[in-house]
This record gives sequence, structure tokens and C-alpha cells, in this order.
Amino acid sequence: MDIFLRELWLARWPLLEGFRMTLWISFASIVLGTAIGSLVGIALVYAPRILRLPFWIYVDIVRGTPLLVLILSAFYIPTVLGVALSTTQAGILALGLFAGGHIGELTRGALQAIPPGQAEAGRSIGLTFPKLMAYVILPQAVRLALPPWINTAVELIKGSSLLSIIGVGELLLKTQEVIGRNFLTIEFYLFAGAVYLIVNIALDRLGKHMEKRVGAGR
Repeated sequence: MDIFLRELWLARWPLLEGFRMTLWISFASIVLGTAIGSLVGIALVYAPRILRLPFWIYVDIVRGTPLLVLILSAFYIPTVLGVALSTTQAGILALGLFAGGHIGELTRGALQAIPPGQAEAGRSIGLTFPKLMAYVILPQAVRLALPPWINTAVELIKGSSLLSIIGVGELLLKTQEVIGRNFLTIEFYLFAGAVYLIVNIALDRLGKHMEKRVGAGR
């Protein structure tokens, strides 16, 4: 135990940097995924039928493809196309596309769960489509979509550990580098697992608190 604590202290800055990178990538990915997913969900419900097909294809591909394959694709395909992305940018792109597919589907479900009379009432008082979405539909959809959105955010944090395979300096890769110097494999992997667990539990608790606050405002 003394050896582990000593090595943990010596490795504190690389591990903190990896932890910071994990949080940054997860945050950027959920923002990107939420933006993509919101547009996809709205299109799947309100776009003309012929225009929904590309969005359905996107959702089906993303939800049916392993995250590791998406990460490798986001890393290698842009290079083949002549687009230079850093490993961090490729990782955020992969996780953002992954989140976008899942958030798009849950947004579609939340929008379709709102009674049609809500939209009809808004149109009857002259609300345009953007105002109808902003003031009537989306506030109700957010309440319905919040719990699964939190689950998606938790999955992104866990999925960020896969970015070590393309060299992103997140927590798992930094942990592996530390293990390569001191060979305390079990101890440091358990430590990294505990960090992921604490962050995900904290996010889950925050989500439940937000859900209660939003529910109280209904």
C-alpha cells in the first residue's frame, strides 16, 4: 500500500491531466451529440417523409455500429479524405456522432410522446413553427428526454476510455503509461476504475436532481 501511494503521488500530474482530458472530451462530445441529436430528432418527426430517410440511415448506422469501430473510422477516414484531425478532435467527433444517433432517437420518442393537441393549440394562436418548438414542444420534450440523456452522458464518459487506442491522452492511457513505469497493474487499474465510477455516480445523482427540479416545474 505504501508503494502504491508513493507511486500515485509521483504520477499525480499525468493522471490529473488524463482526468482533465477525459472530462473535456466527454463534455465536448455531449454538446456536439446533443446538437446533432436534437436536429435529427426534430427532422425525424417534422421533416417531410422523403427527407427523413438520411436521418433514419444515420441513426441506424450509429446505433448498430460498435463505438470502437466509430472511433477508428473517425480517426482514419478523414485522413484518407485529406482532412487532418488531431487524435482529440477525432475522438470528440466519434463520441459526438455516437451520442447524436442515440440522442436523436430519444428526442424523436420524446417529441412523439407529446399530445398532438399541444401543437394544434399553439398553431391556433398563430405561433410559427420555431416559436411553437421553443415555447411549447421542446420544454415538454426536455422533461421526457432528460433521464435517457443522462444515461447517454454516462455512456460517453465510459466510452472515452476507448480513445486510448488512437493515442488520446485521457485517463486510461495515462494510467497505462504510469503502469508501464512502475508495473503496479492491478492497483492503478482499480484506481482508474474508481475514478470513472465516482464521476458516473456524481453525474447520475446530478441527473436525478435535475429531473426532480424539472418535474417540480411542470
